Amino acid sequence: MSFLRNLINGISLGSVYAIIALGYTMVYGIAKMLNFAHGDVIMVGAYVVFVAMSNTMPAVPAVLLSIVICTGLGILIERIAYRPLRNASSPLAVLITAIGVSYLLQNLALLIFGSNPKSFASVVNVPDLKLAGGKLTITGETIVTIVASLVIVFALTAFINKTKPGQAMVAVSEDQGAAKLMGINVNGTIALTFAIGSGLAAIAGVLLCSAYPQLTPYTGSMPGIKAFVAAVFGGIGSIPGAMIGGILLGVIEIFGKAYISSQMADAIVFAVLIIVLLVKPTGILGRQIQEKV
Repeated sequence: MSFLRNLINGISLGSVYAIIALGYTMVYGIAKMLNFAHGDVIMVGAYVVFVAMSNTMPAVPAVLLSIVICTGLGILIERIAYRPLRNASSPLAVLITAIGVSYLLQNLALLIFGSNPKSFASVVNVPDLKLAGGKLTITGETIVTIVASLVIVFALTAFINKTKPGQAMVAVSEDQGAAKLMGINVNGTIALTFAIGSGLAAIAGVLLCSAYPQLTPYTGSMPGIKAFVAAVFGGIGSIPGAMIGGILLGVIEIFGKAYISSQMADAIVFAVLIIVLLVKPTGILGRQIQEKV
C-alpha cells in the first residue's frame, strides 16, 4: 500500500512540475530563450493568493486574480528584460538578465513579506478519497492537481493546434524571420507565450503551496529548477514531453525519498537527468533539429 501511496504522491508532485515545465518549454520552443525567472513568478502567484485570502477574498477569485497579475508580470518581464536582448550577439546576455530578474523578484518579496515562512491556506475544497477500506487516502489537493495538469496539457495542445494564435506560435518557433514576412506579429506572439507561461506558473504556485502549505520568497526557486530539468528530461519544446518529464521527475523524487534517502533525493533526480541526456541528448520526446547552412 505504501508503494501505491508514494506513486500517487509522485504523480501529484510531478503534475505540478509539469505545469511549471510547460512555461519553460513554450518560451524556449517559441522564443528560444530560457526564462530562469519563471520559478519566481510561481512565488509571486502564491503570495497574491495569500494576501487576497488573508483579506477575506474567496479562493476562486483569489486564484483568478493571481493568474491575471502573473500574466501581466510575464508580459512586463518579456517587454522590459528580454525583448531588447532578443537579438543580442551573446546568448549569455539573456541568461544573465533572467538571473537578475529572478533575484529582483526574490528580494522584492523579502522586503515586502520578510523571510519568515507564511502558513498558506489550501484553496482546494474537494473531499479526500478513501480507497481500500480507508487504508489509502488520496487528498483533495492531489486529485485537483492531477486533473488540473491533464486539463491544462490537453487545452494547451488544442490551443496550439487549432487556433490562429497557436499556429502563429508554431510559425514563430520554426522561423521568426519568415513568420514576420507572412504578416505574423512576432513580438505579440512571443509576449502571448510569456503571458500563458506565467499564468500557468500562478496555477502551479497555488497548487504547490496548497499541497505543501508553507510560503517564503524562495518557494519557487527549487521547483523552478526541477521543472526546467523536467522540461529537458521530456524534450524541451515538446508539450507532451513536459508532461511526461514532470511526472517522471516527481515519481523519481518521491521514490528516492521513500526508499533511498530523503537527503539524496535531489541528487538522484539530477543523476537520472544526466543518464537520460547521455543516452538521448534531446530528451524523451525531443527531436534533433537540423541546422541549415
